Amino acid sequence: MAATGTVSQDRHSYNSPTPRHGVVTLFGYGIQVRVDRGHLLVDDGIGTERRRFRFARVSHGLKRLVIIGSDGMVSLAALRWLADQDAAFVMLDRDGSVLATTGPVRSSDVKLRRAQALAAQFGAGLEIARDLISRKLAGQEQVARAKFHNPITADAIAEFRSALANTTRLDDIRKLESQAAAAYWSAWRDLPINFPNNDLVRVPDHWRTFDTRKSPLSGSPRLAANPANAMLNYLYALLESEARLAAAALGLDPGLGVLHVDTPARDSLACDLMEAIRPQVDAYVLDWILSQPFRREWFFEQRDGNCRLMSSFAIRLTETTGVWARAIAPVAEWVARQLWSTTQKRTHSNLPPTRLTQTHRREAKSAESALTSRAAPRPENLCHGCGEIIRDGRNHCANCSVTSATERLVNAACAGRVVAHSPEARAKQAISERRHANARACWDASSQPAWLTSELFSQQIQPLLAGVSTAAIRSTIGVSRWYAGRIRQGYRPHPRHWLALAQLAGVSDQ
Repeated sequence: MAATGTVSQDRHSYNSPTPRHGVVTLFGYGIQVRVDRGHLLVDDGIGTERRRFRFARVSHGLKRLVIIGSDGMVSLAALRWLADQDAAFVMLDRDGSVLATTGPVRSSDVKLRRAQALAAQFGAGLEIARDLISRKLAGQEQVARAKFHNPITADAIAEFRSALANTTRLDDIRKLESQAAAAYWSAWRDLPINFPNNDLVRVPDHWRTFDTRKSPLSGSPRLAANPANAMLNYLYALLESEARLAAAALGLDPGLGVLHVDTPARDSLACDLMEAIRPQVDAYVLDWILSQPFRREWFFEQRDGNCRLMSSFAIRLTETTGVWARAIAPVAEWVARQLWSTTQKRTHSNLPPTRLTQTHRREAKSAESALTSRAAPRPENLCHGCGEIIRDGRNHCANCSVTSATERLVNAACAGRVVAHSPEARAKQAISERRHANARACWDASSQPAWLTSELFSQQIQPLLAGVSTAAIRSTIGVSRWYAGRIRQGYRPHPRHWLALAQLAGVSDQ
């Protein structure tokens, strides 16, 4: 998923690193994570663009240490340092797969794991799978209805969700989930992916739409061929790592699932847990696509067409791990409670611990037990022309706004000329011309006051009209706004208007 960075990175201070949202992401070659005099030292980067962080045991703010790639070393003392500080360690391969995760060490709950292994026999596995997929379909329905404004797709997903209640086999649940996914991703197919105008010449055509979740390179979501799918795959990998950590923290076996088939290549329970949170990841990516353009320098295309994220962009996405950790926590604890309910000789005082949400502790203190959600980091506002970071509420920077404003004025002028020559506009012009022609023909020059001469109008009245608003002149003599503007600029109107304009300017018989 993440390619080696080829752009310069922000330099951080050696003595005072500040993790963004509690996450530090390492990339490049020769990565080193070690302990020196009680401090955690980390080094990463490429060539001369190296970074070095140093964390003390107190007030470090570190919650996740994420490594992209496999070139470097991590000492055992560093893993112990992270465990002592309740900070998780996540290692991702550059293709987006999760290589290793480790978090705070907890004692294994044998009773809970035995119940997990026997869940399929006691029916708890079917109930857990049904609820997880129901949550997933509810989230997909919400995305289709609120984000895409597609009630047809949303109603179809709702029908598949309602059918879950009648399922009696895992295969039936998988089939309904597959059918709902086909309807859900069909709403994404024609979603346009925007890039700044300056980047369009370097963007492949197949990058400009979402297309399908199945990559033409693998026939599955793996090996994404465009930026949007690569972004989804990377965020799903982060979500999977958080699901692993959540399961292990509760004493569950991340590899023993109920919905996904057990295979050596994945942790099935982690994949089960993340199903309920996938729509939240989808909504985050969709909001980004609808609100901001992608920059070409964020992505890298391999020779086989596989689209990957540049490290600079992957670091920004890794900052969302805290959001997915808080989202997966109540789901994992619910699964633990369902499994615990199948154990023998259970008592209310021996409920499974809520290490992730601290629900039991809050209930003991009569405090709010719900875990508050956290908003995902918002993407920076980019100029639609050049891709530079700009102030919120704008679409273009100062330089690009000139070009865009000129284009809008030209387009408005062209549209105005078309409208001005339409039959309706021509008919209105004819009516106005006939009205003014009749007024000129009916006007009697002898009715003009003797003191209101041409010289008086030019020397006294005309200069005063420059200070009168165009709207006032227009309403006084019943002419167009354009004609009233010309009068303000010094144009002499027909003599029948002189008296009314003299009164408007405050000039009378002396």
